[in-house]
Amino acid sequence: MGARQKGEGLNAHWPEIIDTMSEGLLVVGRDGRVQVANQALEKMTGFQTGEMLGQACTIFNCDACELVLSPDTDQWCRLFDPGNENVESRRCRMIRKDGSYLTVLKNASQLKDARGRVIGVVETLTDISELERRERKILELSRRLDGDHGFHGLVGRSPAMRRAFAIMEKAAQSGGPIIIYGESGTGKELAAQAIHDLGRSPDGPFIQLNCAALNESILESELFGHVKGAFTGAYRHRQGRFEAAHGGDIFLDEIGDMPLTTQVKLLRIIESKQLERVGDHRPIPIDVRVIAATHRHLESLVAEKRFRGDLFFRINIIPIHLPPLRERTEDIPLLAEHFLQAMHERHPKDIPGLSGPVMDLFLRHAWPGNVRQLKGALEYAWVLSEGGPVRLDQLPPHLTGSSPAVPSRDEKTSANQAGLKLRPGPEARREALLEALARTGGNQSRAAALLGVSRVTVWKWLKIFGINSEGTAGE
Repeated sequence: MGARQKGEGLNAHWPEIIDTMSEGLLVVGRDGRVQVANQALEKMTGFQTGEMLGQACTIFNCDACELVLSPDTDQWCRLFDPGNENVESRRCRMIRKDGSYLTVLKNASQLKDARGRVIGVVETLTDISELERRERKILELSRRLDGDHGFHGLVGRSPAMRRAFAIMEKAAQSGGPIIIYGESGTGKELAAQAIHDLGRSPDGPFIQLNCAALNESILESELFGHVKGAFTGAYRHRQGRFEAAHGGDIFLDEIGDMPLTTQVKLLRIIESKQLERVGDHRPIPIDVRVIAATHRHLESLVAEKRFRGDLFFRINIIPIHLPPLRERTEDIPLLAEHFLQAMHERHPKDIPGLSGPVMDLFLRHAWPGNVRQLKGALEYAWVLSEGGPVRLDQLPPHLTGSSPAVPSRDEKTSANQAGLKLRPGPEARREALLEALARTGGNQSRAAALLGVSRVTVWKWLKIFGINSEGTAGE
């Protein structure tokens, strides 16, 4: 009797006890209506207890709920199934009273009466929004270039790059929209990251999206998010990139490829600082700085009515131009050293640098793929290298084959010293080719260097004269 009285005394204090919990507590009856809610749940969801009690639990718009209510059964959802006795733990996304998303870890268990009948479900909810934010930050940091060489990952000392760096530093503190112009492979993503790191919210989120990689419907869902059931296949709530970037920056790469209808919605968000998710009409306030990038000439697209003029003038506040590699060739030795050093740190290997002919080819090459192509060429050479400076025959075939046919000063000197001056006439050319191949052991790249021509020219002559790669005339 004393124990019973003791228990009854504690029951009178249950509201105070559950309000000391840091986790949200929710009890739902068989009819799906909220019977108990604590203060932690109020704080998490924005709903007052009086607004929750007696309401259907769908008030929280949890995207993990699987409703099975039908005229043939009085149970609300599958948590009430008699055989579902184990505690369920799952990560889900709810919608707060103000319309913002809340990511929680939910644990649920059945409540039974003395006869073993399920009379309700108790749930505890742990707010893991901060954990999710940290996961995004870790992913963001993992995408950055190894090391802290150069200007926040960008390498260059040429006047053009120094000007770009100076503008980035000043633009980062402005807080206004920024657009980065540059060909593919010039480092626009690194520039955007540098602006974020130098900005007013370096510890805030930095969210990226390539506008050219998705079709219109998926792009809008990625940008603005959607609610569960907004369209076929929308089984869960999805937080859009803009909402995830709240308090930081969003980087919209290749904005010139964004569909016109999406451009209208983007303009509205930039001007109103509010967004509406796909399938929802509640405005969500956001504080996000837009950093855009494109390899296209936006003014021409505006003239062709393929890009909205009002959006162009709204995002073109602070333009930054990244020069192509062919316009800053003085940076190539520094870039090569940087990439080779980064490769050495990942996979130790003794590579002193580049040979003279390779560096000369690098300085003369047009580099249509810019810094990205240069890095790829060095990674290829790194795999083939056997110690010592990188040689021409260790470069990608497309690079040596597409290099200009104008011989370098070193190649001319080498050819002259070797006595392999090209005389007019196909027979003289054939004899010079055979001698060059004999001296280089059939190495076409080195033979090309001796003759003062490109490797592709040597390849063509081999075909014309019926000579195999070992320097032997065919039958």
